[in-house]
Parts: sequence; structure tokens; C-alpha cells
Amino acid sequence: QVQLVESGGGSVQPGGSLRLSCAASRNIFRIYGTDWYRQAPGNQRELVAAITRAGSTNYADSVKGRFTISRDAVKNTVFLQMNSLKPEDTAVYYCKVTTNIATYWGQGTQVTVSS
Repeated sequence: QVQLVESGGGSVQPGGSLRLSCAASRNIFRIYGTDWYRQAPGNQRELVAAITRAGSTNYADSVKGRFTISRDAVKNTVFLQMNSLKPEDTAVYYCKVTTNIATYWGQGTQVTVSS
């Protein structure tokens, strides 16, 4: 089994920055890609960023140019650097890893962007 734990969320003013972390219980990020999702109240969970096993990255149009997904395989951690944050970014952020056996989700970390 794989355990994923997100951290780094918090409250920030518009234009501010946060870095989210997704830590895995075992070394999996050399083998599998990772997705970051977010879910705001009243909205569906949406994919915001993804990194493949090979290191290729993709972003939702709403965050492109502001968010950066990266990986530190030594630390078994995937990051989501969020800059120029907007109130619309307020949501619970989740990381997800899909293996050949199962899909694993973290517990989520709250990001609140407000004045």
C-alpha cells in the first residue's frame, strides 16, 4: 500500500505564494506519475497539475504560468509551487498516484486565498 500526505496549505493574500508537498510512504515517484487535484466548495474536483514518470508536466489553463509541479525522488516528495494566488484558487488540494494496483489519494490540504 501507499500512503500520501499533503502539507503546506494555509491562508494567503491574493498575489501570495504557497508550496504544497505530497510525501509518499515509499519510494514510488521514480515509477509513477503524480497528479494534483483541487476541490472548492460547490465545485467538482478538478485536475490542476500533473507530472509523469518521465518528468513531463501539464497544467490546467487556469493555473498555467502560476503553478509549477516538481518532484524530489530522493525525498519521496512531489511539490506544487503556487504563485500569484487568486481567490479562485481557494480549495482543498489533493495529490493522487495511480499504480498498476490501485489509485491512492492524500487526505488533502486546505488553501485559502483572501484579503
